[in-house]
Amino acid sequence: MYELLITVVIAEAAVASLLLLKIGPLRKLVLKILDQLKMGRGPVTVKGIAGTMGVILLSRFISVVKMQNKGEMLGTMSPTDQVLYRTHILEASLISFAVFLGFIIDQTHDYLTKLTGWTNKQEEVDRLQKEKEEKSSKEIKQLQEKIVTLSEDLKKLKLECAEKDKCVQTSESHVVSLQKQAADLLLEHDRLVEDSQNIQTQSAILSEDLKKLQSECAELRLQFSHMEKIPENFPCLFASVP
Repeated sequence: MYELLITVVIAEAAVASLLLLKIGPLRKLVLKILDQLKMGRGPVTVKGIAGTMGVILLSRFISVVKMQNKGEMLGTMSPTDQVLYRTHILEASLISFAVFLGFIIDQTHDYLTKLTGWTNKQEEVDRLQKEKEEKSSKEIKQLQEKIVTLSEDLKKLKLECAEKDKCVQTSESHVVSLQKQAADLLLEHDRLVEDSQNIQTQSAILSEDLKKLQSECAELRLQFSHMEKIPENFPCLFASVP
């Protein structure tokens, strides 16, 4: 039986070595095989084999203890008992080492599975973080471009506001000058109205004077016409006049 146990121990040692040493794709292959063994009825079968090996190991220990007790009682062991004693010790040692290697393989598989999961999660986190950083950098670049565009627009608006302020100042100065001109025109208008009133007053006075002159001329004409009729009425007075 120890030939089979040696084969099992060598196979387990090879599997443990492949798990511990990363040799190309062999580790992934061994992990996939162990994953398949732990699925379905695999765990039950492994537990059954481990229980069987435990029972055999216990029986070998009991046999070794019995042989030791028998040898102590007899003072010596027969050659057959010595061969059986050494065979049982070898088988017990191989079974113990096989169980130990099985435990190492199981724990290493669990560790590597968790490590692979953590590695995948870390890679996913790194990928997401990288994507987030790339997205953030793109957003930062876009924001910087927007800031540059807004700064240029702000400069343009400042220039436009400055030009409009100049236009407003020019318009205000023009309005002030127009107001001054309007005030001057209003004063001129008042002066012209006053002059017009004075002219109208003088015209009315001149009209009255003209009427008086016309009446005086009419009186003078009547007097002159009366004076022309005197010789006709009194011819004797003017007969001796050469």
